[in-house]
Amino acid sequence: MSKLALHGGQPLRKKLFPAHKTIGIAEQTAVQAVLEKGTLSRFLGADHADFYGGDQVQSLEQRWSTKFGSQHAISVNSNTSGLYCAMGAIGIQPGDEVIVCAYSMSISATAPLLYGGIPVFVDLEPDYLCLDPAAIEQAITERTRAILVVDLFGQPYEAQAINALADKHGLYVVEDCAQAPGATYNGHYAGALGHIGVFSLNYHKHIHCGEGGVVVTDDDELAERVQLIRNHAEAVVASKGQSASPNMLGFNFRMSEIDAAIATQQLLKLDTLLDTRIANIRYLESQLDFIPGMTFVPPRPLATHAYYQHAIVWDEEQTGLARNDFVFALKAELPAFELRESEGVKIGCGYVKPLYQLPIFTDLAGPSNFTQSLPDYSKVCCPVVEQLHNSTLIHHEFMVPSMTKGDLNDVIEAFAKVWSRRDELRTT
Repeated sequence: MSKLALHGGQPLRKKLFPAHKTIGIAEQTAVQAVLEKGTLSRFLGADHADFYGGDQVQSLEQRWSTKFGSQHAISVNSNTSGLYCAMGAIGIQPGDEVIVCAYSMSISATAPLLYGGIPVFVDLEPDYLCLDPAAIEQAITERTRAILVVDLFGQPYEAQAINALADKHGLYVVEDCAQAPGATYNGHYAGALGHIGVFSLNYHKHIHCGEGGVVVTDDDELAERVQLIRNHAEAVVASKGQSASPNMLGFNFRMSEIDAAIATQQLLKLDTLLDTRIANIRYLESQLDFIPGMTFVPPRPLATHAYYQHAIVWDEEQTGLARNDFVFALKAELPAFELRESEGVKIGCGYVKPLYQLPIFTDLAGPSNFTQSLPDYSKVCCPVVEQLHNSTLIHHEFMVPSMTKGDLNDVIEAFAKVWSRRDELRTT
């Protein structure tokens, strides 16, 4: 093969990969209908029929509840808002500990802080890359109130073991399902595996409405609290008999009718889009099995994977090559996606910086309204997370539904090109 692009050769492909664009005629038609009706939102922050939103919002919630098998679905304006609502709904108070993931979007760890809760970081499983049940059990104290699990990269958390721990210790399980809509565990949908689940409808998720989220639960009381926190709880708690409940200071986390109309049409596409992701993953993995020491993270037993990202574990000793050197060479061979050119080639080393290393934890001050000091997070170490971040994890998005067989073949050829010339990348 030709000279590596990293060393001045021609890239294997220059043409941008096709945009992952799932918005089409159905969404345009739905939005037009809302515009013609003229009601762009129908929420009132008062004890009124419109406290629960308009027709599009309530229709989306009913469809979502039916799809994922939950008794309740409550729309919000983001997954972040949903996690704030969840923490408030389960009654997190100052000093309560919430076990959280050290390797995810920051809100997966910071959500308890809004109510003065204390995030307690635990490590990941080395094989499936979600929270490790054994590490969770070691972290539980008399102050622990909840476990905030993350379905990382599209992998459902180990619900059987973690839910059993929660039952044993009287804890809530809040499931951040931003990355795993449509994934399943033991025949049940991710997002509906714990006491409360939260989905994301952000623009780069499986389905989206620009910004948005949905909270699901089977618990009537938790559902009502989420609805209250979403929409100015303080204005209606007295009339709804919730005046003694904790955390009944509300926000405006409401979804618009336009967002709900788009999200409804997107929900109808989820199964097809997910099937395409899975098919693309199967093809990529079948064609990329020529690199010893490069392992694809599989779905856990009893589970199906939603593949928000394709997670790969790199063994430097077995490959004889540093992960970063291999990935940087791959990046030089491939293009970005249309509409996301500024983000560069969608393959990366590690994921996010371990969350306990963020300034909000390392500076120990936290938000000014804290009623207690945070612990010394400088002592936190999650070995699996740090190894993944520093030397072993590769993740990419080349399996998105817009990718054709020809596009996938270019990715495969780029892997083969770099691997065939790996001796040129080895440093002394």
